[in-house]
Amino acid sequence: MAEPELERPLPGEEEEERPARSGAVEKEEEEEPRGDEAEGGPLPPASDGSSCGPEESNNALEPDEDSEDSECGSCSDLGSRDQPRTALQRHSLGSNALFPDTFQTNNLLFYERFKAYQDYMLADCKVSEVKEFTAEYLEKLLEPSGWRAVWRTNVFEVLVEVVDVEYSALKAVVRLCEPFLCETRESAFTQERMQELLELKEHRLLLQELWVVFDESGEFDQTALAIEHVRFFYKHIWRSWDEEDDDDFDYFVRCVEPRLRLHYDILEDRVPSALVAEYQSRLSQCEELYRKFLDFRNSISGTDSDSEAENVSVVEGMKLYERMEQLKQKLKLIENPLLRYVFGYQKHSGLKAKGERPSGTVVTHVVSSAMMSSLLQCLFRDKLSPDAFHEEIEIQFHRDPQSAVHACHEGDRVIVCPGHYVVEGALYIADSIELEGVHQGKTILENCVLQCETTGVAVRTSAEFLMKNSDLYGAKGAGIEVYPGGTCTLIGNGIHHCKEGILIKDFLNENYVIPKITMVNNVIHNNEGYGVVLVKPAVSPDVKENSLESAEGEKNGESAADAVIGECEEQHKQAGGAMDSYGGDAVSEPMEDNSEIANELSLASLKKNQANKKRLSSLRFTEADDGLMAQEMFVSIVGNQFKWNGKGSFGTFLY
Repeated sequence: MAEPELERPLPGEEEEERPARSGAVEKEEEEEPRGDEAEGGPLPPASDGSSCGPEESNNALEPDEDSEDSECGSCSDLGSRDQPRTALQRHSLGSNALFPDTFQTNNLLFYERFKAYQDYMLADCKVSEVKEFTAEYLEKLLEPSGWRAVWRTNVFEVLVEVVDVEYSALKAVVRLCEPFLCETRESAFTQERMQELLELKEHRLLLQELWVVFDESGEFDQTALAIEHVRFFYKHIWRSWDEEDDDDFDYFVRCVEPRLRLHYDILEDRVPSALVAEYQSRLSQCEELYRKFLDFRNSISGTDSDSEAENVSVVEGMKLYERMEQLKQKLKLIENPLLRYVFGYQKHSGLKAKGERPSGTVVTHVVSSAMMSSLLQCLFRDKLSPDAFHEEIEIQFHRDPQSAVHACHEGDRVIVCPGHYVVEGALYIADSIELEGVHQGKTILENCVLQCETTGVAVRTSAEFLMKNSDLYGAKGAGIEVYPGGTCTLIGNGIHHCKEGILIKDFLNENYVIPKITMVNNVIHNNEGYGVVLVKPAVSPDVKENSLESAEGEKNGESAADAVIGECEEQHKQAGGAMDSYGGDAVSEPMEDNSEIANELSLASLKKNQANKKRLSSLRFTEADDGLMAQEMFVSIVGNQFKWNGKGSFGTFLY
């Protein structure tokens, strides 16, 4: 096959530099295509691998990321847009590697991919619109030419340069770089053979086969991430039979989210290995059956025979289709984030309840990383006092929670003492046991997964709870319950598929201490009730008195509500400016939800403050420290996302 004639442009005919781009990702529509990139024209000349970047690079990898909900500690948060440098990491191949380094994009977090697919790439498209939506997404983010990539297959790797992108076909037009760089398992792939292979492909390669070469300027950050999202989607999310399904549903909700969650659950060892093996086996079987079904359908589509053999063939085809549908249903069962754990626990966990001990004794298991005399004294005083038991109790000591749980029988009790514990993998509990900590201690959970079969996490009075970068789901009640006087800090977590997301108990009684609640950059979604619910009394003496004061205030031209809101805002300012976090463009979509929760808690706290003032006044104490009260109830609720909760983002329950 003749090789097209390639000519180098004269120095004055170098490609026109693209204009500098700001934080927006959409390309300028008035940008005119260069003549040497016109469709059907000759390929541009080979390059020495260098490219001229724009004067100012774009570090925003997703459209409209001015809000702070991208501040989840992930690599999509690219820092200052004023820095003309990349914010992605380099995937180094070593000093002796043949190829240049590429962008490191395969380590994205779950919520990074979730956000990209839901908000930018797929949105609410139907299955028949997936390719169209993907092409539009790529057209907004990809540089059309001037970047290099490593073309990777199962047989070889070769360095190419992209000269054009065909968005609708999800392909790039490429040519070999000079000098020619290629690694192959076979010596037959010379430069001439590789050139012939490209010509057979019309120099068009699938984008997901390209890994973008690292560039420090930041110009190709969006290109690298966009290709990574497309590559991941077609490798781990898309199924060849998806287009056969009903087209009248949201493809993201029904297929993308559960499959994406399953992928990360498997990566993070949340799914039993036997269930993973079964899923992969059924997936392979379904793919094989679908190929056979397509071959069968194509073989009979051109025939118009009504013979007995043809009828028998149709019956066999229907059986093939039914087998495939059964496999698809079993795959969906495992893909469902709730059902797969029921399915996996029943069939594949391999756990059997031990039941009671033959002797009938009940053992108390004490977990402590180091048992000190003072700790032992506290245990016997608070937990193991002989006065609390009618008979002798057996005590066993453990250094980690996992060994304690494995040693348990029906009715045993596990006491976890203060300390730092690392649990590898999932911790399954087959018997009914009691698991408790020190009620007034501090618990820190980081990078943990809490699959709640019944209740979630309860933050008791005087207890401190910090959960960071973790996932909690499945609670039959609230995922997290905050009691009066408790301190709860939630940063960068997912709380979902519970009865309620977060439940804040009544703290209006004068005997209760105001809780301290901090919520930053959490995603609270798919809960049956509210994302956050505040439980409080329907009518209290304070409310009645406030209503009387309200009437008097309105006569003076100012409503009591205005006064309350103004005082709340002032308390927020005194407590450290939490209300300032809601201003400007810091939080866009979830701003109202965050503000609503913060204001409701502030109003409730203000009522308690007013009640304390009146109580102190009746005792002839004329001054109350408002600043201390503001600091005590300091609430920071910033950058949280509330999505798909059955009753809404925030609600109150009156009793």
